[in-house]
Amino acid sequence: MFSDPTLIKAARRIYLGYIQMNSKFIKQPYGVAVDRDSLRGHLIFREKPILLPGECFIRFSELETEQAC
Repeated sequence: MFSDPTLIKAARRIYLGYIQMNSKFIKQPYGVAVDRDSLRGHLIFREKPILLPGECFIRFSELETEQAC
């Protein structure tokens, strides 16, 4: 099941920001938690994420498989 394309685009932006800021040490996350309203978020490095109300979890596999917007 794939998420909203807008949320996937926001998750990609968050992940790319992480790569740019941490180019020397990159640990692959399990996914990205994205707030549905503000489209802000953070990377998740745990298998079972704990989300805040209004957040959506985008799996890393969805970032890799969806076509870029």
